[in-house]
Amino acid sequence: MIDWSRVNELKGEIGEDGFAEVVELFLDEVETAIARLSPDSPARKLETDMHFLKGSAWNLGFVEFGAVCHDVGRRAAEGAFQAGDLERLKDCYGESKAVFLGGIGGKGKTSAA
Repeated sequence: MIDWSRVNELKGEIGEDGFAEVVELFLDEVETAIARLSPDSPARKLETDMHFLKGSAWNLGFVEFGAVCHDVGRRAAEGAFQAGDLERLKDCYGESKAVFLGGIGGKGKTSAA
C-alpha cells in the first residue's frame, strides 16, 4: 500500500521539517481534489485530476492509491467512468492515509477525505 523505501528516500532528500511540510501539502491538495470530484465531471477533467493525484501519490509513496488513480483516469479516458470508481478512489485514499500516518507516527493532518 505504501512504498516505505520511497518515503525514507524523500525524507533523506528534504529532511524531517521539509518532509512534514510535504505531507501537509499533499494531504491538503489531495483532499481538496477528491472533494471536487464528481461522477458528472467531464471525462477530460477527471483524467487531469487523476493524473495530478497519481503523480502526487507516487511521489510520496502511496503506490496503491496511485494505481487506483491511474486506473480511474484510464476508465475516464475510455468513457467507462462510473460513480463506484469515485468511491473506490476515496476508500483507497482513506486506507492509504491511515496506514501512512500510522507508519510515520501520526504526523500530519488527520481530517477525513
